[in-house]
Amino acid sequence: MSVAKKSTRNNFPKGAKEKTLIAGKDILVIKNERQFDKVVKRVELLMNKGSMHISKEEFEEIRTLSLAAQEYENNKYTIDPPETLEGIIEWVMYQQRLNQKDMARELCISDTKLSLVMRGKQKPDISILKSLHDKYGVNAETLLKAV
Repeated sequence: MSVAKKSTRNNFPKGAKEKTLIAGKDILVIKNERQFDKVVKRVELLMNKGSMHISKEEFEEIRTLSLAAQEYENNKYTIDPPETLEGIIEWVMYQQRLNQKDMARELCISDTKLSLVMRGKQKPDISILKSLHDKYGVNAETLLKAV
């Protein structure tokens, strides 16, 4: 009777595996769209099994593949930050899921004042710029260039 050996082979797309110095483990570096598509399909296949039906090894594979896919997306698909103050405020509102009224309250200004600033009819005062920097981490240099 023969005993089936558990395969230690991972399902990294061909040419995507690289060695890392961290504990000598293999890491996945996705280099093109074809590899990315294969990774996404493999993750979907494993995820469709359901969390109660995957092994620890499969869970670790999902984790590795997902991190590699995320890294690939972060490097390939970048969004340039807005260059206008109006764009910066809209971006912050989008990220924070705020409407204009809530944003005005967060910035401690009236709805009318925020509306005027966003339409370019009024220049922002220092308190607005400082609040955008302090509360939302908007780079001060970016704010100054936008004004």
